[in-house]
Amino acid sequence: MSEPDRRGDHGTGSDRRVPGRRYVAIALIVIVVTGLLAVLADVGLAIRTEYQMSRAIAASPRVSFDPEVTLSGFPFLTHVRAGRFDGAVIAARDVTLPGCEGRGGCRGELGATLGLWHIDDAWDITADDVVRTESVSAHTKLDAVTMARYLGIVDLTVSTPAPDGKVGGGGPQDGAPSRQSGVVLTGTVALPPSAGDDPDNPPSASTFDGPKVRVSVSVDLSVQDGRLAIRATDYYTGPERHVDADVPEAMRAAVLDRFTTILPLIPLPWGLTPQWAASLGGDILLHADSGPADLRLDAF
Repeated sequence: MSEPDRRGDHGTGSDRRVPGRRYVAIALIVIVVTGLLAVLADVGLAIRTEYQMSRAIAASPRVSFDPEVTLSGFPFLTHVRAGRFDGAVIAARDVTLPGCEGRGGCRGELGATLGLWHIDDAWDITADDVVRTESVSAHTKLDAVTMARYLGIVDLTVSTPAPDGKVGGGGPQDGAPSRQSGVVLTGTVALPPSAGDDPDNPPSASTFDGPKVRVSVSVDLSVQDGRLAIRATDYYTGPERHVDADVPEAMRAAVLDRFTTILPLIPLPWGLTPQWAASLGGDILLHADSGPADLRLDAF
């Protein structure tokens, strides 16, 4: 066979191999695209289910805005079909709290974390559905503004010192520090403290027109008969940011008592009764934990 013919034969074999490679490449692309579409569909179903649950909880009389809902379980389609999920995290913000009438109103965040839970029809979640969960951990978060209104100290700040013996504790590597005792409250108090009881002339650093002092005190948090109890123990002089103030000796006890109080009953999700309290960074939280429970969504 002549050389041109041999070259022609080699060219024909190569041409036959190219379509085979194309088929493999196309098949791989189809598999990848199909998998991607499946993942996107699963994510879309998760978003839809979380939205339905959020709207159902928003039907609760105390909830003003759609709460944030994050559901656990992958692939999500399997969990929706079974109506069983690995967990849920719920956070409803700007919920009106009692006891601040005439002080600008108090608001807090109501949150809950569910363990394994079941619902009869996860395809169409409505307000009157009941969630059956193996456990629930609930909290109500009070920020510094709300605490200021409860205490009547309008420039109040809350801080949580780092754990004892842990320099720099509470940084990003540790998470927000939390304590039940030794929480620091800083605010301006009238001298004498009773002079600041006038709601039209509160003991604010910016508006109070009488003698005043800004102090930092250490407080302990507890729950008494379901109510948050705050007890000032001493003036704070530790390493965390604080205010060193010269309080007249005759008024030291009275100024310290200005930071001691028992709040009215604060609601928790699903009417759970607070069991313990702790600070978290610049906030104060009431907590409750429960075992198995049946929870109607619009009773959040």
